[in-house]
Amino acid sequence: MNGKLRIRLLLLGIGFCLLAGCAESQKLPPLPGDGVLLAFGDSLTFGTGAGEGESYPAVLERLTGHKVANYGVPGEISADGLARLPGVLERERPALLILCHGANDLLRRLDQRHAAENLRGMIRLAHERGVAVILIAVPAPDLSLTPPKFYSEIAAEFAIPIEKKALARILGKGSLKSDYIHPNAAGYRQLAEALLSRLEKSGAIP
Repeated sequence: MNGKLRIRLLLLGIGFCLLAGCAESQKLPPLPGDGVLLAFGDSLTFGTGAGEGESYPAVLERLTGHKVANYGVPGEISADGLARLPGVLERERPALLILCHGANDLLRRLDQRHAAENLRGMIRLAHERGVAVILIAVPAPDLSLTPPKFYSEIAAEFAIPIEKKALARILGKGSLKSDYIHPNAAGYRQLAEALLSRLEKSGAIP
């Protein structure tokens, strides 16, 4: 194998690693004892399909002992989320943003490039304020339940952790969902448990 081919293969391997999962192992600063977690998104964050106290933020709050502020707005698209986020960050002053957005862009078949740019904008807003970010990838609303690749690309670009398997796994199992796009209480609990594991692996929670 000549030198140029070896370098080319090495670069391809690095690129595959970044897109396929290296971002999942990214580290976060440890959360302070009184650190607030901001769960920001649409109906998946709000907890549509489950009862009061059964959304993933409510379950995660009980699992972590940290306040998890639920700012999910059903039906919201990512452009509206980007416009809403600055006020929420100012109000809550969180230590960590859990960002789960883009589902309604996908459902409405809006331009994915715009959704990706809106997610980047939200992450920049958080980082400018010293807020750490973890990203949740939303699966495409089709039989594949595969998240669009821009989620992994963004996580790699900003070197932030990503949870990209949990929602696809949950929505692929009838006993864990209330309809074809929303988990039920058991599904949201599994999402909260997956996020707890990701937070522990990232070093945010001991």
